[in-house]
Amino acid sequence: MYRFLFSSKWAGYFAVAVVFAVACVALGNWQMNRNNDTMANIAKITANYSAAPVPYQQLQANFNHLDPAKEWTAVAMTGTYMTADQRVVRNRPLNGAAGYEVIVPLRLENGDTVIIDRGWLPIGNKEPGHPDVVPQPHAGTVTVVARLRPPEPKLNRGAPAGQIASIELNDYAAQLSYPIKTGAYGQLASESPAASVNPTPFPAPSIDPGSHLSYALQWICFGVLAFVGFGYAARTQRRNDEYDALEAAETGVPVEEVYGRGSAFHPRPSRKVRKPGARPTAEEEEDAILDAQGF
Repeated sequence: MYRFLFSSKWAGYFAVAVVFAVACVALGNWQMNRNNDTMANIAKITANYSAAPVPYQQLQANFNHLDPAKEWTAVAMTGTYMTADQRVVRNRPLNGAAGYEVIVPLRLENGDTVIIDRGWLPIGNKEPGHPDVVPQPHAGTVTVVARLRPPEPKLNRGAPAGQIASIELNDYAAQLSYPIKTGAYGQLASESPAASVNPTPFPAPSIDPGSHLSYALQWICFGVLAFVGFGYAARTQRRNDEYDALEAAETGVPVEEVYGRGSAFHPRPSRKVRKPGARPTAEEEEDAILDAQGF
């Protein structure tokens, strides 16, 4: 009944279905891995972002090499801003608006120097490529709470004097006359005493899981549908073969000589075939009379 499945043509159809299904499963796994990474990041943000600040001494090593599990952890530090060495970071969008960020070295009481990102500034109107005003922090000793962030990759593009293309800490360190910690920087959460004017603070990071899970399920469904489609095509081919057998039995002429053989993908138009010995229908009797009269 389904012997045609062993033909080279149908073996080819099956191979195409298998390749398509494998590709769908691979894409589904890729989306599932992205979903797992997103959920792990959400769990990390949820655990670290709103937790109580940790003293610098307990997390000092993370400013040399950041433990990914410690990202977004709030660190409490006391020191003095080195405002003469602050930099403006270019091309920093916030809520769909282009702008800048301000980073400043913070010299701690123990002699270490870490980089603090104090916030966001909008594009200026006075001079192209520069913010109108860069708010200055408090000039004396300050207590800063900042959240740990990893340094950024180096961008192969220049920047005007006093600006940098990205928060790539090794390049920043090369511009300074003293060493800084290059394994992580702090994104400002609060400082005391606060400056009279501050850059725009950063919003909380997104914890939206996105659509990766639904995409993964869709790809898996597509892979299953490849075999459903193959089964439907095989069933259609079998019905075409049965149609051919009935036509041959009724007329005594191979149907291929009259119509050509139907296929699963180009099935023959459906019509009822009268079995041998069955009573003719009214339509068939009418057709026979018209044929006899030469019509």
